[in-house]
Amino acid sequence: MTLANDTLLEMQRRMLRIRYFDERASKMVKRGEIPGTVHTSIGQEAQVVGACMALSEGDYMTGNHRSHGHPIGKGARLGPLMAELVGKAWGVCEGKGGSMHLADFKVGSLGESGIVGSSIPIATGAALSSKVLGTKKVSLAFFGDGAANQGCLYEAMNLASVWKLPIVFLCENNQYALSTPAHTVTAGVVAERAHGFAMPGVRVEDGQSVLTVHDAVREAVDRARAGKGPSLVEVVTYRFNEHSEGLRLAVDYRNAAEKESWLKRDPVKLFRSYLEEQGVADATTLSALEAEVMAEVDAAVQFAEDSPYPEPSVAFKDIYTEPFKVMQ
Repeated sequence: MTLANDTLLEMQRRMLRIRYFDERASKMVKRGEIPGTVHTSIGQEAQVVGACMALSEGDYMTGNHRSHGHPIGKGARLGPLMAELVGKAWGVCEGKGGSMHLADFKVGSLGESGIVGSSIPIATGAALSSKVLGTKKVSLAFFGDGAANQGCLYEAMNLASVWKLPIVFLCENNQYALSTPAHTVTAGVVAERAHGFAMPGVRVEDGQSVLTVHDAVREAVDRARAGKGPSLVEVVTYRFNEHSEGLRLAVDYRNAAEKESWLKRDPVKLFRSYLEEQGVADATTLSALEAEVMAEVDAAVQFAEDSPYPEPSVAFKDIYTEPFKVMQ
């Protein structure tokens, strides 16, 4: 599919937003400015943006524990996201979600969770609502290779196929679940599991190419919107940083040569080169774009700093606390 130059530049803009946002978040964790830790998408920007930009503005998306990038890929504002990471009242969840449990309904981001695979049924439920209401909205459910063996995934895939729901299941195969190599715990190819549920399955070998990912996911999205049911897309990618920022493991589980080869396939650098080679933008324009996005991240940090902390009185706001009532 041929994309307009403005769309191609927007892809680079969103990949840069993810990269610079996560780099800043990593520094803030190490300085103690963000409580706990964060899980960055550095190295995986192409598959996030390629998939999210295959959706329409009103479509739904759910993420996982590594999910700052997903709402950014869908077009979310950086300020409220950064405020959420530091637990401030101006955050997308008013400071109650933090890094691993945020949602941004304004861009169709229905949520994420540190519980592996748990957001997949939510995306499936959203797809069911779309079919029942006839809205033509499509759901995109991100999950990692570590969630590829969760039972909830197969329950969701089964029902989605039986009911022909408008959903795309997307496996972000960055090849490690924390420190566990995927090939040591997952039999066969994840994408081929789609056949057992009577849906198409495609494996994108070059997950560092935003256009390759976009093409694969766009085909699945178009199929879903046309009422032809779900698809499974597996994208092979790689995280450049550790599983979570500040994590120190006693054993170096990743081969140095392997990591070096993937660092040479940096999706942000690759796409910048592509844009120059295709005459979409020159070096000056692309450098200016990078500076513009860096300024956006600086402004997001300032937004978070300016935000107040939530008042104790709102601790239980938006949380269901009705006590269980025994029927008489």
